[in-house]
Amino acid sequence: MTVKLIAMYRKPEDEAAFLSHYHDVHMPLVAKTPHLERTVINRVTGSPMGEAPYFLIAEMHFPDRARFDEAMASPENRAAGKDLMGFARDLVTLIVAEEA
Repeated sequence: MTVKLIAMYRKPEDEAAFLSHYHDVHMPLVAKTPHLERTVINRVTGSPMGEAPYFLIAEMHFPDRARFDEAMASPENRAAGKDLMGFARDLVTLIVAEEA
């Protein structure tokens, strides 16, 4: 069963600087995470319930819970997490989900 790490980002003050760091620095680090099958980046464009609470939502897909746990414990993931806390600590919410 696919396990996803989902990162939901609130709107940054400087969108251009955020996106530059996100795509040029952060995502290359994320791409090195073991067992990562695919990443889907969703740019939030609105909400049917008013203003959307998020700016960007990223889904990182892993094949199963065991591979997800290995990935989360890896040095590559720790490097991506350290970078995340450096540029988006106050903007990001992380959740883990399994496809139903």
